[in-house]
Order: sequence, then C-alpha cells, then structure tokens
Amino acid sequence: MQGAALEESKNLLRRRMISQRQSLSPAWCLSWSQLIQLAALKSPQYLTARKVALYSPIENEADTNAILTDALENDKKVFYPRTNSGNLQWFFQISSPKELRAERSKIPEPLGMNALSLEGGANLLNLIVFVPGVAFDLRGHRLGRGSGWYDRILPALKDQGIFVGLAYEFQIVDQMLTETWDQRVHYVITETRIIDCDASASCGMQ
Repeated sequence: MQGAALEESKNLLRRRMISQRQSLSPAWCLSWSQLIQLAALKSPQYLTARKVALYSPIENEADTNAILTDALENDKKVFYPRTNSGNLQWFFQISSPKELRAERSKIPEPLGMNALSLEGGANLLNLIVFVPGVAFDLRGHRLGRGSGWYDRILPALKDQGIFVGLAYEFQIVDQMLTETWDQRVHYVITETRIIDCDASASCGMQ
C-alpha cells in the first residue's frame, strides 16, 4: 500500500484511536497513567539515565507529571519540547514545573534557553526520551498526531538515547503501515506491560 491509500489508512487509525482516547473518563486516565509512570520509574533505562526528555500531555494522553517530579528530585536533567511557528524546535531544560507555560500552541512549553546538547560518543543510557503517540505497534513504529514533529527530531537523537513510548494498552496494534521517515521507539510502556520493540523486530514480526 502506497501513497494516498497508505495515508488514508493511517488517518483512519488516527481518528479511531483519538476518539477512543478522548472518550476515556478522568478516573481511567489517572489510574492507567499512574501504572504507566510507575513502570517507567522502575525501568533500568530510566534509573540509569541522567537526562530525561518528557512531553506535556494533551487530549487524555498518558500523563508524565510523576516522572517529572521523580526526575527533578533525583537531580536528573529534564527537557521538554518547544515549538516555533507550529514546528517542533528542540528540547529545552527546566528545573521546575513553573518553567512550563502554555502560550500560542496551548501546550505547556519550556521558557528557558538551555537546549539539550548532543554528545559525541555518549552512552545510550545517558538520555531517555519519553514519546507520546496516537498508536504504536509491537515493533515500535509510532503513529503521531500527523504533524511529523517527532519523526523530524528523533533522528538527531538516534545515537544519543533510548526512545520510550507511553500509551494505553488499547493503543497497541500488532502491525502498523509505515513510511520511510516514520521513527521507531525502543520500548513502549502501557498500563499492563513493557514491550521491548527491538526484540519484537528481531523476532521477525511482520
């Protein structure tokens, strides 16, 4: 499947998943987000990381506030994405939740100018990037909101860190139609399990 047919298939999945996510009650979002974050906080990938890139959840996305609190308490450097003219600019550091402010994009973004730096030869476990998504498959392919933000920015961090998707279990599909620029994550954490996407890919899941 290529071209317009592929894009339409992705849009259908996107609309279905967003509709299902938006229909969640606040109680379910809170409960599932707590389980997801607890698993993330216990993961060796997070425990060994010194830099943590997070996102500000919207439209019932899995929450990240508990991860933010823990990271700051344990002296990890925390970064959030900032946009410029509607496009994802880069990740910038915060030292307090008060340094996040919702402005034009209506999504809380970092106010500071201390950008996440790329380090030559950096240990892969030095940075963990938590990635939102509308859907993920077992090999780590990700369906975003359609803006392409993370597909453009993650390649620059490919040799720098571990990418971890946070999602509810219903957002996981066996296989997703992808395009060459679609970026994969290494792990996906849901309220019920941690998916090792590299292992799934190496097992030949098609």
